[in-house]
Amino acid sequence: MRRALFVLAVALSLGGCVNFADPSGKSPEVVNYVLNDGTALASRTPVRAGAPLLLVLDTTAGGFYDTDQMVFARSPATRGYYQFARWTDRPGKRFAELMRARLDGQGAYRVAAAGGYVLGDLLLDTELIDFYHDASSEPGTMRLVLRAELIDLRQRTLLGRQTFEHTVPLARFDAAGAAAAADVAVGQALDALTAWLASLR
Repeated sequence: MRRALFVLAVALSLGGCVNFADPSGKSPEVVNYVLNDGTALASRTPVRAGAPLLLVLDTTAGGFYDTDQMVFARSPATRGYYQFARWTDRPGKRFAELMRARLDGQGAYRVAAAGGYVLGDLLLDTELIDFYHDASSEPGTMRLVLRAELIDLRQRTLLGRQTFEHTVPLARFDAAGAAAAADVAVGQALDALTAWLASLR
């Protein structure tokens, strides 16, 4: 029994999900990771004349993901938080910022955050369904599931609804590896989202 517990503790520590204090008695410092667009555009395209005004809502997330803590899973039915790794912003909030920047840089829309007194032509609503490090095997994968809806505000109709699923292998079995894979997953999701929006124009 003791041997099994020792093996489990070692596996968790290698995964970055649990960290042990060093011999001096000091706890490891929390590392904060910035979520980025892994395939961000190299240059911006000027907004075309007559481009519709696209209002982009903040991306929502389920209660367990609506936090700055990084999430991992040891099995499909479980979720946990990294002990000493955090995002600098909640993933939903940060994803919305990256999404607006990506859409704004493509020139197909005039992009603005939804809210206030701005009257738009279109409304984009997104939700992070899943966003976690699948650590059921080493080094695991980063999983991102995004649901999106595009609404025509002038006609008050739903133009389309789509779910995007992306799984990116980790290069290393720790929080840094999960953060790097998350950037790639976000970039892939934004690639797919912008292609889907273009198909609805």
